[in-house]
Amino acid sequence: EKARVENVQLVHDVNYIKLVETVCRAGGGALDSGDTVVSPKSFDVALYAAGGALTAVELVMEKRFKNAFALVRPPGHHAGRLRAMGFCIFNNVAIAAKYLLKKFRLDKMLILDIDAHHGNGTQETFYETDKVLYISLHQDPRSFPGAGFINEVGEGAGLGYNVNIPLPFQTSDQVYIRALNEIAAPIIRQYKPQFMLVSAGLDGHYADPVASLSLSLLSYQRIYEATVDLASKMCKGKLVSVLEGGYGKFVGKIAALAIAKMSGTRYITNDKAPTTNNRVRKQGEKVIREVKKVQRSFWKLD
Repeated sequence: EKARVENVQLVHDVNYIKLVETVCRAGGGALDSGDTVVSPKSFDVALYAAGGALTAVELVMEKRFKNAFALVRPPGHHAGRLRAMGFCIFNNVAIAAKYLLKKFRLDKMLILDIDAHHGNGTQETFYETDKVLYISLHQDPRSFPGAGFINEVGEGAGLGYNVNIPLPFQTSDQVYIRALNEIAAPIIRQYKPQFMLVSAGLDGHYADPVASLSLSLLSYQRIYEATVDLASKMCKGKLVSVLEGGYGKFVGKIAALAIAKMSGTRYITNDKAPTTNNRVRKQGEKVIREVKKVQRSFWKLD
């Protein structure tokens, strides 16, 4: 069902919400510099997308399901309080997190963002709070979205609760899985979240026509094996994935793999990983070292 506007307002300014509705009702158009275009139905569709994320977390909190995957569009993690960006209208995962904080009085949430592009809207939303730990593994953000650098670690109460791992273009499984295992997982274990959300961008695959990472299905297998295991140990399995980007022919396969891992269903992956470029591998290893150096001010990392 559609998200109620009052829940969308947990993240977005009411005047921005009204702007989206007005542009859509007038026939559509561009909400930003041009990559977020809406049609007459986009306002309603965006409310359904946010509503899908809200329904997913409700079902898990009510123990009707152990975990859930909200396969929704449009994506959300670039959308900020006052703006659309990068195909994103309302920030579905941020709305879900804010809703959990408000309705269920949780105070330790994790958002793990695996989209190839940094979730600048989500970072902006939670940059000054320790109630949400935001960890993002993404490609070099200099070209887009211009946020997501190593030294962006949060402010005020949120200092240390924002973790960016900006990997070089063409990063493949070896370095990506190392970053997951050596940075993300240890920090999650120390934080001990009460609920885990995954911003499930599926555009890091080597066949994706938009992004510039070179992951195979193996990386997604490892991501979901790790998140299911961590959720089981940290928060009684409470885990919700919310679809973000992903534009290639492999999106369906990756989503099926993720759902299989979340549901404990056997799934055979058949995907030839790209050859690891030695120069890219060394650059990626340097990023891992630099992230660890910065984050050791807040977390115990080997």
